Amino acid sequence: MVFTVDVPAELGRFFAEEIAAPLGVEFHVGVPDSVDPDRIAFLHGYRPAELLLHLGTMPRGFVFGFLNPRSVTARSFANPKVLSEIGNYNLPEVRRLELPAANGTGEVRAVARAYGDAATGGTTLGLTPSTLDALTRPAAPPAGGVRDVVLRVDTAFSLGYLKPFPRLRFGAAGDRAFGTPGAGGSFGFADPETGVGFAYAMNRAGFHLWDDPRELALREALYKDVLGERSQRPDQ
Repeated sequence: MVFTVDVPAELGRFFAEEIAAPLGVEFHVGVPDSVDPDRIAFLHGYRPAELLLHLGTMPRGFVFGFLNPRSVTARSFANPKVLSEIGNYNLPEVRRLELPAANGTGEVRAVARAYGDAATGGTTLGLTPSTLDALTRPAAPPAGGVRDVVLRVDTAFSLGYLKPFPRLRFGAAGDRAFGTPGAGGSFGFADPETGVGFAYAMNRAGFHLWDDPRELALREALYKDVLGERSQRPDQ
């Protein structure tokens, strides 16, 4: 497989200098050649057609949109086209791409550390009170409605982050948390009400847009059993 992508080599450097370095974490937007590939876990993915076997857990609209190459869903996820299959993120030439929406590579604890700094005031990253206030306030409903044209379900995004809403209840009851679920079941978020920076990632991709049972079990144990906060399950 041979492909070329013209991507400015700036976002990776910005992240490395302005976020990873101050936090002292190992996380890359575009993996440099200096990183030993044997240290990177192999991601077990699946072929897009397998989504049809999981219409009980994946929204039907999303599945059919993902499989339609002309849809906004497919064009968003398959940009460049090689990204249409999760397993292709294992390719060295893909790991090198600086695609912050999908191609971060690093330790899961690094994601938790970054969100943890935001959850406890953002001192290390230099976040201002006005920035934190903007991140934690409720999402303003879009003028066109809450239906996400890419995911094809109702969502609540603000400043690039997902906010708690009825179908995805994360963090404490005040709903000041903000974060982002990832493909295959991963999830990371900051919760200023508890000071928690949470992150979960898996080696085998699952078939949920969010609330993957593996991730949800960990989040539920933390919030309900350890912290005594509300259940993270949307039906409770």
